[in-house]
Amino acid sequence: MGRRKKIVQECETLMDEPENIRNIAIAAHVDHGKTTLTDNLLAGAGMISDETAGEQLAMDTEEDEQERGITIDAANVSMTHEYEGTNHLINLIDTPGHVDFGGDVTRAMRAVDGALVVVDAVEGAMPQTETVLRQALREGVKPTLFINKVDRLISELQEGPEEMQERLLGVIHEVNELIRGMTEEMDDINDDWTVSVEEGTVGFGSALYKWGVSMPSMQRTGMDFGDIMDLERADNRQELHERTPLSNVVLDMVCEHFPNPVDAQPRRIPRIWRGDDTTDVSESMQLVDPDGEVVMMVTDIGIDPHAGEIAAGRVFSGTIEKGQELYVSGTAGTNRVQSVGIYMGGEREEVDRVPAGNIAAVTGLRDAIAGSTVSSIEMTPFESIEHISEPVITKSVEARNMDDLPKLIETLQQVAKEDPTIQIEINEDTGEHLISGQGELHLEVIGQRIERNQGIPINTGEPIVVFREAPQQESREVEGISPNRHNRFYITVHPLSEDLVETVQMGEASMDMPELERREALQEAGMDKDTSQNVEHIHGTNIIIDDTKGIQHLNETMELVLEGMEEALNDGPLAAEPVQGSLIRLHDARLHEDAIHRGPAQVIPATRRAIHNALIDGEVRLLEPIQEVRIDVPNEYMGSASGEIQGRRGRVDDMYQEGDLMVVEGIAPVEEMIGFSSDIRSATEGRASWNTENAGFQVMADNLQRETIMQIRERKGMKQELPQTVDYF
Repeated sequence: MGRRKKIVQECETLMDEPENIRNIAIAAHVDHGKTTLTDNLLAGAGMISDETAGEQLAMDTEEDEQERGITIDAANVSMTHEYEGTNHLINLIDTPGHVDFGGDVTRAMRAVDGALVVVDAVEGAMPQTETVLRQALREGVKPTLFINKVDRLISELQEGPEEMQERLLGVIHEVNELIRGMTEEMDDINDDWTVSVEEGTVGFGSALYKWGVSMPSMQRTGMDFGDIMDLERADNRQELHERTPLSNVVLDMVCEHFPNPVDAQPRRIPRIWRGDDTTDVSESMQLVDPDGEVVMMVTDIGIDPHAGEIAAGRVFSGTIEKGQELYVSGTAGTNRVQSVGIYMGGEREEVDRVPAGNIAAVTGLRDAIAGSTVSSIEMTPFESIEHISEPVITKSVEARNMDDLPKLIETLQQVAKEDPTIQIEINEDTGEHLISGQGELHLEVIGQRIERNQGIPINTGEPIVVFREAPQQESREVEGISPNRHNRFYITVHPLSEDLVETVQMGEASMDMPELERREALQEAGMDKDTSQNVEHIHGTNIIIDDTKGIQHLNETMELVLEGMEEALNDGPLAAEPVQGSLIRLHDARLHEDAIHRGPAQVIPATRRAIHNALIDGEVRLLEPIQEVRIDVPNEYMGSASGEIQGRRGRVDDMYQEGDLMVVEGIAPVEEMIGFSSDIRSATEGRASWNTENAGFQVMADNLQRETIMQIRERKGMKQELPQTVDYF
């Protein structure tokens, strides 16, 4: 029997023992060594050879991942590990570190109960480390820490024991500060989740040279940091690996310190599911009951050339088997399960069944998208997965050959299904398709995959930046009159506070919630009590308030009013860009008593016009997306590096020494950051390393507003005159 077959059989046996299952994700900043570390764990579990571990990058299964040397897709693998005489099943997800693929990290966190956060010993906690920690904690996922590349401190930086200890303690302190800050407000986390060397929730080592240590492993092997430094300096890394193999240290830490599904689900279910907690389905999810109703949350959609679409996700209750008819949230009818399997890196191994507490790969769920709830009964779906950043850059995509157009449309729809952080706009009339993503690299990868995997030659346009529009002050009351002059609406608009925008953005207040909970969340973010009681609708980050009193026929017309408002908010008055952060109040309405005179053709244009006029009166401005930039660079190139930020309408916020490098931190508009990577390389002769992080939107400088608005209007084929009432530019 092959080794792989044996592992699959072991996994199948262990699936029924939720106390011995650990669902974990490996997460970190880009290039801190997640995939190399995962290779070690696979070798430790006997799934790849020990010699090639660390260089094979077994979880980077796509060609472009191997070429670029970065992880683009989260990859799943199931393995077994014996700890204290008991065999454990570990379902692991290796997640990307690059900011453009952050959506994969957020979705992976929904499927797991523990996150192993990897930090580079030399670089310390970086912006993306903070982001992945926040994503994990928001999902109620417990962190542990592995400090990688410790060999560099010894051999490259030649640090002595005291310096090294100081540096490592500094990294631990930094990570703990982040954890403390984020867990303070979480009522459902009673334990202290900070990491500590003494408790064994911190490991150290080198994924490249396959050795690792933790406090428990040092006690077990009798090795201390002195021995490690001697062996490392003597270049005797093979002996280091043999005496204290990395995979044992990390997998022991996983088995010892991460919660199993039985411990984790009672805490996590109330955080990610807002259904009625007195129902049977709530109880069976919290008890991880394999005999309960089937409930699975899809966190990833992949394509297998032979099997078609594969939905991967966490089974919270029941047991998934071939042939079941399951409901997919938000769609009608049921889908039939064609096959069930578990992942072994790039390969999927079919099994007969996958019970609660495991991560399954299922084919046949044709209606599922990443984020769907799949269940054997109709039920309240899980909370939608809130992605921290939104698309900021757009490219047009067109097929070179018209014959490929139907296939391209199908492929783009598939892309949007697989990755919800991508937005696709298909214009059937012009044949132009717009694809919006998290950054240049994100769109470049999608474009390459359409050409390479689907064989469709495409032309892509220049990157276009996504803007927003937002009011800057309160408007006066504006009247919207319907074309037949029989219906009138009275509306004001004013800006929402940042706290309220964030509350809505993070999904902490939404129309899916019970009214009381929503009201409390909005009041906590600073909305007054009366306003929070009259929330009629939330659209994007805009809140619509119904302040009317006893108006006849308004109830039956309200749906049309909201439709008109949504239309107005999707295309703002300046450049038809989405409106964000506005509070819209409907103060009064006069409606014709005859339903035929207050139909869609009357109500929608009236509310649309009223909102646009109110926004203009509230001095609506164009907002542009901005990015935080961090550049690490040798001293002599510091001026060039800061010049690169300042020359892009950016500002430098901080400069400080870290080790032998200078760190330059600042912010710059996304539009100006296009082509940044080649410019920074030439300005610093390739000596700089940098990363960017999307930091939301900010009001564009007044002197650039008019010119930018006109450019966007021209690109969209709109009239070149602004509405007459815009007289403040």
